[in-house]
Amino acid sequence: MNTNKKYLQTIVKVLAFAALLFAAWFLLGPDFSTFFIWWAVIAVLGYTFMPLTSIFFQKYEDRGWMFSKVIALAVCGYVVWLFCVLKILPFTTLTCMAVTVVCMAANLWMGLWMRRQGMEVMPDGHENLVYKEELIFFILFLLWTYMAGFHPAAYGTEKFMDFGFMQSMMKSTTLPAIDMWYAQEPMNYYYGGQYLAVFFTKLTTTSMEITYNLMRTFVAAFAFVLPFVLVRQMLCDRMKGEERKHGEVIATLGGLLAGGAVSLSGNMHYVIYGKILPVIQKLSGTQTEESRYWFPNATRYIGHDPETLDRTIHEFPAYSFVLGDLHAHVINVFLVLTVVGILYGWLRKNERESWKQPAVVLCGLFLGIFQFSNTWDFAIYYVVICGTLFFGNLKRYQDKLKEGLKWSVVQWMEVLAVAMLAALPFNLTFNSSMAQGVALCQNHSAFYQLCVLWALPVLVCVAFLICYFYGMRGQKIPEFLKTTAHADLYTAILSLCAIGLMVLPEIVYVRDIYEKTSARSNTMFKLTYQAYILFGICMAYILTRFVTAHKKKVQQAFGVVMTCVLLSTFGYLGNAAYSWFGNIFDRSGYQTLDATLFLENDFPQDAGAIRWLNANIEGRPVVLEANGDSYSDYERVSAMTGLPTVMGWYVHEWLWRNDTADLNAKAADIETIYTSTDEKEVESLLEQYDISYIFIGSCEWEKYPALNERMLRGMGQVVYEDEGAVIIKID
Repeated sequence: MNTNKKYLQTIVKVLAFAALLFAAWFLLGPDFSTFFIWWAVIAVLGYTFMPLTSIFFQKYEDRGWMFSKVIALAVCGYVVWLFCVLKILPFTTLTCMAVTVVCMAANLWMGLWMRRQGMEVMPDGHENLVYKEELIFFILFLLWTYMAGFHPAAYGTEKFMDFGFMQSMMKSTTLPAIDMWYAQEPMNYYYGGQYLAVFFTKLTTTSMEITYNLMRTFVAAFAFVLPFVLVRQMLCDRMKGEERKHGEVIATLGGLLAGGAVSLSGNMHYVIYGKILPVIQKLSGTQTEESRYWFPNATRYIGHDPETLDRTIHEFPAYSFVLGDLHAHVINVFLVLTVVGILYGWLRKNERESWKQPAVVLCGLFLGIFQFSNTWDFAIYYVVICGTLFFGNLKRYQDKLKEGLKWSVVQWMEVLAVAMLAALPFNLTFNSSMAQGVALCQNHSAFYQLCVLWALPVLVCVAFLICYFYGMRGQKIPEFLKTTAHADLYTAILSLCAIGLMVLPEIVYVRDIYEKTSARSNTMFKLTYQAYILFGICMAYILTRFVTAHKKKVQQAFGVVMTCVLLSTFGYLGNAAYSWFGNIFDRSGYQTLDATLFLENDFPQDAGAIRWLNANIEGRPVVLEANGDSYSDYERVSAMTGLPTVMGWYVHEWLWRNDTADLNAKAADIETIYTSTDEKEVESLLEQYDISYIFIGSCEWEKYPALNERMLRGMGQVVYEDEGAVIIKID
């Protein structure tokens, strides 16, 4: 009977997954094959990396099944990056495949060895849990990918930069690749996130025009499922030993709340300005068309409404996933969530000698990757790691305070040493001129604005901390740490870190080129982005604990009210999706995942010439085009082809290199090439910048009305001419 039941369950699971595959094929059309390849390859990678992953996630019921996918991508990607940066191997598809196969083989060998030692590798007995996790991941990956197809263009905001980075690396066999906006020089920015996207694109032999959008939806799916796994496990651990009815259901619901709070929710700005105020305006007769809620306003509030010279940014994952930028802070989301998951696994398994713990080394490796994927996260998560190690060691050693402190310091140094060693090849060539020191804040956020953005998570976390530390009354710290649950301790650590990240931009900021009008902008942006993620994890755990605290009516009532308030912020995603994607229930609006599809509509004069360059030019020759300011239509050629030009977006290069004199000189030289009547002067500049092709199109004529096309044609051979666009190959 049990055997028949298992067979029936297996058949149901297979049919359910087959139905999802059919749905994906129906919704995505021609894009389905690339989508399926990415899902299948990461599934295989994750499976083969289970031996390594299980070492860090032994206390997880699923042995870190979903985290194994990220660890596999990070480890294989890092090894390839290291070999390429050290000039040992070229950055090609063959290299990506060969290194990945070797890593997979090493894991399979490790798995065999571990089984002989009697160590558990796979989540035996928890197949249903693994199936649920895969189902959640696939559904979220599919839904985000489907929505992306309604607005796939790598055009607007900073998409030119992100796409250009990826195109540059796709066409490069060396790392770091040449900066497409600063010919003759390598990228001087943390490009690691885009690199991982390109690595996986080369590994899967898929098209970068499609995978630009797949990477953003890939990360969005992980941003839901990883918090789900973590918080579900924390709740399961916390409820062990309690006679709790429906414990599995409670843990699952808490995990789902965590996934939503991290990746789908907005902040209270949406609820107040998008829901409550419109009702008041409607009742008072003051509502206008301009009063309609515009979803980016939730990320541009302090310093923008009302407008001041202290303009700030406070983005969060749901906004990023809808907007579609593939910026460093976005791609790094699934990496930082993996570190948070590893730390909880370490906290639960802190038993071996403190300097022999693999989790400490792996955290160091991830921190090293952060230095060239998103440097801000290196500093942020080094603090999170140090805090966890410190309190974890205090809990382990209890009465031996000196022992706990000693091993904490040893591990802090160990993590930092591994991180610096891992990032050394990047740091040796990186010019860190972007940051210009730290200063005390001269401006501060209005209290009511802080309340709009942060009152909800702060209230929930502070309420938990009060309850948590209230439990210490009458106990000494060692005694309290001995009896406290690991999940409660970890939530307290993450809550304190999140609150600190939220408060810090009110005290100090990192100085940069935006100091006159937006001094705190970048600091607040990068710190509060991670605060939002940590708050989401903490709120889901805390509110689930409070709502199910049947014997504590005040806690339960508070939990129910705050859960309803948190759920109300989920409406932000619907508002943002409709504003950006349109009616996603009408499949006729689905375009494609091709990020370059916009060219024919937005750059009809240049589209054919840009596509000709992509189809016919090999290597990385310099293609001259008109330069322009950041966020403008200029540099559409270098961004879409990845081919370097003399100079690109001015403010971005100013930020990356802090050399306005050189930028101004380059801008003047570009104008001279396009407009000069002195043939020898132009020839000299073409040789100086090693220019192989000159592009003449809409932006060039717009910027240089006196463009000397006749002379430029005489400099070489016209290899493309159509729709008013001309490409000249220099002799």
